[in-house]
Amino acid sequence: MKIGLVLRDLHREERELARELLHTAERHKTSHDIHHLALDLADWSHRHIRELAELAERYDVTLDPEPDDEPGPVGRLREKGSEIIGRRGEAGRRGDAGLLLLRDLRRICQQASAVSVDWELVAQAAQATADDQLLDLAQRCHPDTLRQLRWANAELKETSPQVLTS
Repeated sequence: MKIGLVLRDLHREERELARELLHTAERHKTSHDIHHLALDLADWSHRHIRELAELAERYDVTLDPEPDDEPGPVGRLREKGSEIIGRRGEAGRRGDAGLLLLRDLRRICQQASAVSVDWELVAQAAQATADDQLLDLAQRCHPDTLRQLRWANAELKETSPQVLTS
């Protein structure tokens, strides 16, 4: 069976989504709604990562249950840059911070879409193999991913006209 391959891909995609959400929260600390919602949504991906790791053992796949949130050297440099951009944004150059927010939201949309497709694959495989536990996991987690995607998409719709026409 190749279900283990999809579980491994889904686990990696969830970790990347969680990292993107955390980076977005860090970059946009001055935008409180973005900051706090991104942190909450990252927690959902963290839960998915833990549950996937637990269930993957049944398919002889070992997955790390802990999220990989620590930024590497590039990530730390990116955070410093965003702090500088954030300060500049507060000083009146809101266009730079707005463009950065659009880019971050776009990445979250792309990443959440990839995770959504993987959840769909897992659900189909679970139905084909009559694996009720795997199907239950997919049915609980996939709606969270769709909500993450809808949030990022709604923020894009709300923010983009203001940023792109200023």
